Amino acid sequence: MEFMDYIFGHGKDLNSLQMCCRGILVFVIALLLIRISGRRSFKMGAPLDNIISISLGALLSRAVVGVSPFVPVVAVCFVIVILHRLIGILMVHHQASSRMIEGDKILLFENGQFIAKRLHRALISEEDVMQGIRNAAQTEDLGLIDKVYMERNGEITVIKKKIEI
Repeated sequence: MEFMDYIFGHGKDLNSLQMCCRGILVFVIALLLIRISGRRSFKMGAPLDNIISISLGALLSRAVVGVSPFVPVVAVCFVIVILHRLIGILMVHHQASSRMIEGDKILLFENGQFIAKRLHRALISEEDVMQGIRNAAQTEDLGLIDKVYMERNGEITVIKKKIEI
Protein backbone atom coordinates (compact mmCIF):
# COMPACT_ATOMS: atom_id res chain seq x y z
CA MET A 1 0.00 0.00 0.00
CA GLU A 2 2.91 2.33 0.71
CA PHE A 3 4.12 1.84 -2.85
CA MET A 4 0.70 2.88 -4.24
CA ASP A 5 0.73 5.99 -2.05
CA TYR A 6 4.22 6.81 -3.27
CA ILE A 7 3.22 6.39 -6.96
CA PHE A 8 -0.32 7.84 -6.94
CA GLY A 9 -0.41 9.88 -3.74
CA HIS A 10 -3.68 10.92 -2.13
CA GLY A 11 -5.48 14.16 -1.52
CA LYS A 12 -4.42 17.44 -3.08
CA ASP A 13 -0.76 17.34 -2.12
CA LEU A 14 0.60 15.53 -5.17
CA ASN A 15 4.06 15.83 -6.65
CA SER A 16 4.85 15.75 -10.38
CA LEU A 17 5.52 12.00 -10.46
CA GLN A 18 2.20 11.23 -8.76
CA MET A 19 0.24 13.51 -11.12
CA CYS A 20 1.99 11.98 -14.13
CA CYS A 21 1.17 8.46 -12.90
CA ARG A 22 -2.43 9.49 -12.32
CA GLY A 23 -2.47 11.07 -15.77
CA ILE A 24 -1.28 7.85 -17.41
CA LEU A 25 -3.85 5.80 -15.51
CA VAL A 26 -6.65 8.29 -16.34
CA PHE A 27 -5.62 8.16 -20.02
CA VAL A 28 -6.00 4.38 -20.04
CA ILE A 29 -9.31 4.62 -18.17
CA ALA A 30 -10.57 7.33 -20.58
CA LEU A 31 -9.66 5.11 -23.54
CA LEU A 32 -11.61 2.27 -21.96
CA LEU A 33 -14.56 4.60 -21.29
CA ILE A 34 -14.57 5.77 -24.90
CA ARG A 35 -14.56 2.19 -26.14
CA ILE A 36 -17.48 1.35 -23.84
CA SER A 37 -19.40 4.50 -24.77
CA GLY A 38 -19.06 3.88 -28.49
CA ARG A 39 -17.85 5.80 -31.50
CA ARG A 40 -20.76 8.20 -31.63
CA SER A 41 -19.74 9.83 -28.36
CA PHE A 42 -16.81 11.68 -29.81
CA LYS A 43 -17.82 12.15 -33.42
CA MET A 44 -21.35 13.36 -34.01
CA GLY A 45 -21.58 16.39 -31.77
CA ALA A 46 -25.20 15.83 -30.81
CA PRO A 47 -26.20 17.24 -27.40
CA LEU A 48 -26.19 13.83 -25.73
CA ASP A 49 -22.70 13.17 -27.05
CA ASN A 50 -21.40 16.58 -25.99
CA ILE A 51 -22.65 15.97 -22.46
CA ILE A 52 -20.50 12.87 -22.09
CA SER A 53 -17.41 14.61 -23.49
CA ILE A 54 -17.75 17.55 -21.12
CA SER A 55 -18.64 15.41 -18.10
CA LEU A 56 -15.82 12.94 -18.55
CA GLY A 57 -13.28 15.70 -19.13
CA ALA A 58 -14.34 17.57 -16.02
CA LEU A 59 -14.54 14.51 -13.80
CA LEU A 60 -11.36 12.80 -14.94
CA SER A 61 -9.35 15.99 -14.46
CA ARG A 62 -10.42 15.92 -10.80
CA ALA A 63 -8.89 12.46 -10.47
CA VAL A 64 -5.58 13.60 -11.97
CA VAL A 65 -5.12 16.63 -9.72
CA GLY A 66 -6.43 14.93 -6.60
CA VAL A 67 -9.33 17.29 -5.93
CA SER A 68 -11.66 14.31 -5.48
CA PRO A 69 -10.94 10.74 -4.41
CA PHE A 70 -9.68 8.70 -7.37
CA VAL A 71 -11.86 5.57 -7.18
CA PRO A 72 -15.22 7.37 -6.74
CA VAL A 73 -14.39 9.66 -9.70
CA VAL A 74 -13.62 6.67 -11.92
CA ALA A 75 -16.77 4.91 -10.70
CA VAL A 76 -19.01 7.87 -11.56
CA CYS A 77 -17.37 8.08 -14.99
CA PHE A 78 -18.26 4.44 -15.64
CA VAL A 79 -21.85 5.13 -14.51
CA ILE A 80 -22.10 8.11 -16.90
CA VAL A 81 -20.70 6.08 -19.81
CA ILE A 82 -23.06 3.18 -19.16
CA LEU A 83 -25.99 5.61 -18.90
CA HIS A 84 -24.95 7.19 -22.21
CA ARG A 85 -24.77 3.78 -23.83
CA LEU A 86 -28.21 2.77 -22.48
CA ILE A 87 -29.76 6.01 -23.71
CA GLY A 88 -28.15 5.41 -27.11
CA ILE A 89 -29.64 1.90 -27.26
CA LEU A 90 -33.04 3.30 -26.25
CA MET A 91 -32.86 5.91 -29.02
CA VAL A 92 -31.99 3.29 -31.64
CA HIS A 93 -34.98 1.14 -30.72
CA HIS A 94 -37.55 3.87 -30.00
CA GLN A 95 -37.78 6.75 -32.48
CA ALA A 96 -40.00 8.78 -30.14
CA SER A 97 -37.35 8.72 -27.40
CA SER A 98 -34.75 9.73 -29.96
CA ARG A 99 -36.78 12.78 -30.98
CA MET A 100 -37.44 13.65 -27.33
CA ILE A 101 -33.75 13.45 -26.35
CA GLU A 102 -32.06 14.89 -29.45
CA GLY A 103 -34.87 16.72 -31.21
CA ASP A 104 -35.62 16.61 -34.92
CA LYS A 105 -34.21 18.29 -37.98
CA ILE A 106 -35.56 21.80 -38.66
CA LEU A 107 -36.47 22.96 -42.16
CA LEU A 108 -35.00 26.46 -42.57
CA PHE A 109 -35.41 27.19 -46.29
CA GLU A 110 -37.94 25.95 -48.84
CA ASN A 111 -39.55 27.20 -52.06
CA GLY A 112 -37.00 29.99 -52.40
CA GLN A 113 -37.81 31.43 -48.96
CA PHE A 114 -36.23 31.42 -45.55
CA ILE A 115 -38.71 30.31 -42.90
CA ALA A 116 -38.38 33.05 -40.28
CA LYS A 117 -40.27 31.21 -37.55
CA ARG A 118 -37.96 28.20 -37.84
CA LEU A 119 -34.82 30.34 -38.05
CA HIS A 120 -35.89 31.91 -34.78
CA ARG A 121 -36.60 28.49 -33.24
CA ALA A 122 -33.15 27.25 -34.30
CA LEU A 123 -31.49 30.49 -33.09
CA ILE A 124 -29.82 30.91 -36.46
CA SER A 125 -29.65 33.87 -38.85
CA GLU A 126 -30.08 33.93 -42.62
CA GLU A 127 -26.36 34.66 -42.92
CA ASP A 128 -25.58 31.53 -40.85
CA VAL A 129 -27.70 29.51 -43.28
CA MET A 130 -25.96 31.18 -46.24
CA GLN A 131 -22.61 30.16 -44.76
CA GLY A 132 -23.86 26.57 -44.61
CA ILE A 133 -25.09 26.81 -48.22
CA ARG A 134 -21.75 28.22 -49.42
CA ASN A 135 -19.91 25.50 -47.55
CA ALA A 136 -22.10 22.55 -48.58
CA ALA A 137 -23.31 23.54 -52.07
CA GLN A 138 -20.43 25.81 -53.12
CA THR A 139 -22.88 28.49 -54.28
CA GLU A 140 -24.68 31.63 -53.16
CA ASP A 141 -27.41 31.21 -55.77
CA LEU A 142 -30.54 30.37 -53.79
CA GLY A 143 -32.26 29.49 -57.06
CA LEU A 144 -30.21 26.27 -57.10
CA ILE A 145 -31.31 25.28 -53.60
CA ASP A 146 -34.44 23.22 -52.88
CA LYS A 147 -34.29 22.89 -49.08
CA VAL A 148 -31.97 23.63 -46.17
CA TYR A 149 -32.18 21.82 -42.83
CA MET A 150 -30.52 22.22 -39.47
CA GLU A 151 -29.79 18.66 -38.43
CA ARG A 152 -30.07 17.31 -34.90
CA ASN A 153 -26.36 17.79 -34.36
CA GLY A 154 -26.50 21.46 -35.46
CA GLU A 155 -25.02 20.97 -38.92
CA ILE A 156 -26.58 22.63 -41.96
CA THR A 157 -27.66 20.27 -44.75
CA VAL A 158 -28.41 21.61 -48.21
CA ILE A 159 -30.59 19.84 -50.78
CA LYS A 160 -30.02 21.14 -54.32
CA LYS A 161 -32.79 21.33 -56.87
CA LYS A 162 -32.86 18.56 -59.45
CA ILE A 163 -31.77 19.84 -62.81
CA GLU A 164 -33.96 18.51 -65.59
CA ILE A 165 -32.35 17.90 -68.96
